[in-house]
Amino acid sequence: MDQVLEFLQKIWEFFAANILTQPAYFIGLIVVVGYVLLRRPWYEVLSGFVKATVGYLILIVGSGGLVGNFRPILVGLKGRFNLDAMVIDPYFGQNAVTAGVEEVFGRAFASVMLLLLIAFIFNILLVALKRWTKMRAIFTTGHVQVQQASTAFWLILFAFPALNDTWILLIMGLILGLYWAVGTNLTVRITQDLTDGAGFSIAHQQMFGLALFSWLAEKMNSGKRGPSKKLEDMKFPGFLSIFNENIVATSILMTLFFGTILLILGKDYLVEAGFLTASKSFFFYILTTSLNFAVYLAILQLGVRTFVTELSASFRGISQRLLPGAVPGVDCAVSYGFGSPNAVTLGFLFGALGQFLAIGSLILLKSPVLVIAGFVPVFFDNATIAVFANNKGGVRAAMLFPFLAGLMQVFGSALIAGWVGMAAYGGYLGMWDWAVVWPVFTALMKFLSYAGVAIIIAILVLIPQLQYRADKKNYFLVTDDYEQYKQNKAQA
Repeated sequence: MDQVLEFLQKIWEFFAANILTQPAYFIGLIVVVGYVLLRRPWYEVLSGFVKATVGYLILIVGSGGLVGNFRPILVGLKGRFNLDAMVIDPYFGQNAVTAGVEEVFGRAFASVMLLLLIAFIFNILLVALKRWTKMRAIFTTGHVQVQQASTAFWLILFAFPALNDTWILLIMGLILGLYWAVGTNLTVRITQDLTDGAGFSIAHQQMFGLALFSWLAEKMNSGKRGPSKKLEDMKFPGFLSIFNENIVATSILMTLFFGTILLILGKDYLVEAGFLTASKSFFFYILTTSLNFAVYLAILQLGVRTFVTELSASFRGISQRLLPGAVPGVDCAVSYGFGSPNAVTLGFLFGALGQFLAIGSLILLKSPVLVIAGFVPVFFDNATIAVFANNKGGVRAAMLFPFLAGLMQVFGSALIAGWVGMAAYGGYLGMWDWAVVWPVFTALMKFLSYAGVAIIIAILVLIPQLQYRADKKNYFLVTDDYEQYKQNKAQA
């Protein structure tokens, strides 16, 4: 029996390390399973796997390029001004848990992968029982699951440090699995509306934020001032017409943004830090760094277009045969292939403005926890919020809500990371849900113990029920038959 269990554990470890937490191959596997269930010929299955996997790898190249391009600014702001602060970034947050969880709680980080498995299985079960749970989406963004499982591991241990591993993992798995199922479900309708029924939802770090800001954007659009124009509907006159081209607009705005910060850092510092050689032109370094932003964004959008079609088509096999009416939850960057491309740039700029303003406030107030802006929250959170806000509320919403989100990301992260002790290890996840929603969860568990856990579970279970009651006629139709859903909404 022990040998069987050991063999099963090795299979799980191999699957987790090479497929589940590697989103390109996990998406490829989903495409294979979907096409097999649809009884497609073997060569179409192979073609679908290749296109989906390569498309996601292209997306990762674009995403990684954007992060790397921002690195001189991150390092410079910390080193040039001698700021000893934690970085709000999923990778820094994961490293903080790895470094500190054994020292603070005496627990092994290896338990995180077991937590991920329990939560993922629970997410699938909740969707399989959607007739009663009303949950329609499965969280498939593997690298994000690892980051979230790491941070949840710390937060729940902080609330229940004395519990044994079995109970800790069950409580964690229950709450995290519910969060994944409810969060991805919250983004189903707004993603279908954005993509015109592409058949997926968003599974990332700002799912509750997207739902909230999309709802507020709709309210804003129906207010006294009337509907605001969407970015894609705006045509600039005269010389401003150059901003009608996404690549031109992104390049110019990023040159102003990056150029200003790099000029403040100065050539001498960048040479000393190893980002620039003394013989190279500082002007062309700034220009290349800025233009590369547009390059990597274009690469990311190419990756999205490459794999989304395959994923949407193949998942119909899974939704028909195994999980009727279900949709996959995917990386937030996938949304950048829809709506206005300029919303991505606008969201980044206004989110950065909000974050930098909040960081300046922490410095002026002599906060015990200082924050350095991480690129992942400042770009991927706020660009995604802008894409969805623009779709529901136009230009005003696309500027306002990323700015507010930027403030919340910094203030919320400083509060929770300082309280639970993660700030001492240099990082916190820092994205919207984990700067706003999870601090509330942590406080409920810490102060109310098991009653707090019961309240969290009750709230999470209730959310999709309320969504369903708000529009029973169209709730499942939005994934089952989007064209009919649109007709119903138009008639209403």
